[in-house]
Amino acid sequence: MTGSARDNFLASIDPRFAPMVAEIDQAIRAAAPELESRVSYGMLTYTLGKDRRAWVCAIGTTKKAVCLRFLYGTYLGDPGKLLRPGTSTLSTIDYTLPEQVDAGVVAEYVREAVAHHAEFKARAG
Repeated sequence: MTGSARDNFLASIDPRFAPMVAEIDQAIRAAAPELESRVSYGMLTYTLGKDRRAWVCAIGTTKKAVCLRFLYGTYLGDPGKLLRPGTSTLSTIDYTLPEQVDAGVVAEYVREAVAHHAEFKARAG
């Protein structure tokens, strides 16, 4: 794959979501520059080190929204009550409008997910 993971992902999604994806990506990178990104599972995933299966967070899209997913989101504090449960561990913040994206909130959730990633992964088994 040539180009950056973000650029490749942006080229594959509905163009109306591109500004939201770019803003969320920028907030993630600012909050946790140690994360590496790549396109996998049809999403732009962010990982710590070489463990690609246990990603920290990911950006995906549906027909109606941009989704910021946290693999171990059910373990996050969720002070803003923004997380929608998905599986036994995965949770998602859905964005349907650009003005809903708050870089500070994204950063807060990402920092917590990174800080507790090893603990959350161990809890999940």
